[in-house]
Amino acid sequence: MTQLHIIGGGMAGSEAAWQAAGLGVQVVIHEMRPQTGTFAHQTDYLAEMVCSNSFRSDDDEQNAVGLLHWEMRAAGGLIMDMADRHALPAGGALAVDRDAFARAVTEKLLAHPNIRLERGEVNALPDQGQWIIATGPLTSGALAEAIAQETGATALAFFDAIAPIVYFDTIDLSKAWFQSRYDKGETEEQRTAYLNCPMDRDQYEAFIDALLAADKTEFHEGETAQYFDGCLPIEVMAERGRETLRHGPMKPVGLTNPHAPDKKPYAVVQLRRDNALGTLYNIVGFQTKMKYGAQAAVFKSIPGLEDASFARLGGIHRNTFLNSPTLLDDQLRLRSRPNIRFAGQITGVEGYVESAAMGLLAGRLAAGELLGQPVGAPPRETAMGALVHHITGGAEAKTFQPMNVNFGLFPPIDAKGGRRGRRDRYKAYTDRAKLAFSDWLAGQKRDAA
Repeated sequence: MTQLHIIGGGMAGSEAAWQAAGLGVQVVIHEMRPQTGTFAHQTDYLAEMVCSNSFRSDDDEQNAVGLLHWEMRAAGGLIMDMADRHALPAGGALAVDRDAFARAVTEKLLAHPNIRLERGEVNALPDQGQWIIATGPLTSGALAEAIAQETGATALAFFDAIAPIVYFDTIDLSKAWFQSRYDKGETEEQRTAYLNCPMDRDQYEAFIDALLAADKTEFHEGETAQYFDGCLPIEVMAERGRETLRHGPMKPVGLTNPHAPDKKPYAVVQLRRDNALGTLYNIVGFQTKMKYGAQAAVFKSIPGLEDASFARLGGIHRNTFLNSPTLLDDQLRLRSRPNIRFAGQITGVEGYVESAAMGLLAGRLAAGELLGQPVGAPPRETAMGALVHHITGGAEAKTFQPMNVNFGLFPPIDAKGGRRGRRDRYKAYTDRAKLAFSDWLAGQKRDAA
């Protein structure tokens, strides 16, 4: 019997299980929750979203993340399928009702005849069998220690922060308004997917002062804060310069306040719908390590949120990841123990989509090995191939940090016929990637025939 064990039922583990099971492999998912919980998880669902509810851009012609969405859909990805079925209006982004999404993923996996779920913690590296470790940023202490002992190096870490969620009915709509930036979206619902809270200059300066003065979570002795730049706490951004937030999550561009159409806001705080009912909104880009009391006080200084009630305040957690360029081969196998693959955020990719994509790839690679039909990694011209190449050898090991997918990871486009504009160049990247990825999938089907 061909059997694959997967440790971790997050985005990567769920997608890996789905892919391998679909190819005919018997899969056992080992998930430690609810017997062993984490501070960030609220349910025992598989693929629970603990930070944002967004899969980011869904533009598969001009955006590398959107291209990764396309590739995962082309490969029959479970995460993208369930995200599409439980999507919420979010302009050009793909956001989902997080509980409905996770529940649907869990139900689909448990209904698959080739998948079995075992609840309980795995705290050591297995010697026998084929395994994928997809435990993500909240890998249990015992397993993290076992990994560190095997690799001969202490795991690297940065701190990942969680944004707060506000009850919609406590937002003052006489000050806030619905609008996606630049009215982006094909439907009225998408064009009004965000709630916007405007600030004038004095309000913004007072907000920055409050952020800088607020009580922050202290780190444990021996820990250092190596933040990933794509997920910086707002107070860390504020420390980098008083205008940093105004050029980041609080930028006022592409928005017109209908309550004062002739007055341009100096800064804007955006909130995005977090569930299908529209009863919850998360504050976009407002991940934070402020203490809870300070959070409530600072966030209630935002116009429109003076009487806000919070379904969840922000938090911060340690994110463990491997130095993958030195430890993993191009099949995502641990060089010292090739019966073990790694997938997801623990490999040094950042983001739900990237994590799920590495799960998809690990599941297919493991299944190919178990079935005697070896599969090579996707071409570097694809989003998935560019990402896996980066983490397994393309990145500089000495400075390795978590990475989102981006066009800078792709082989350059030959700009024949003169200099290309950015839109033409990105379109050339995505056109080339789609052809290469389609060929990669077709090759697997031929080998299986």
